[in-house]
Amino acid sequence: MSLEDNKQVVRRFWDAFSNKRLQDAFDLLADDATWWIGGELSISGTYTKARFVALANGILTEFPDGVRVTPTVMTAEDDRVAMEATSYGERINGRVYQNHYHFQHVLRDGKLLAVREYLDTDHANRILLL
Repeated sequence: MSLEDNKQVVRRFWDAFSNKRLQDAFDLLADDATWWIGGELSISGTYTKARFVALANGILTEFPDGVRVTPTVMTAEDDRVAMEATSYGERINGRVYQNHYHFQHVLRDGKLLAVREYLDTDHANRILLL
């Protein structure tokens, strides 16, 4: 796949995720995909596809309108797409989740094979986990 094709897969994933078409987003993950979340949070670590889907579905139950992830910068090289992004979502308890990220996506055959998620862990802890 071309670099632009890879960037399009990443855009489609985040568009589906942001618009609560979660199954469409999760279908863009390879069956053997991994998702790594940085930091020292209770949710930090490496997830299989199944475990990541369960984690995302669990967290998103707290956000009736979902969480919008907006790419701000995207760069592609070889089988990788690096993306800076912001997010916005309102929890059912009224707290606003508004984070900043860097994602490293590795693609294979038009699917996300590995994602590394770097985020403001203090903000995530205060809004998502406390």
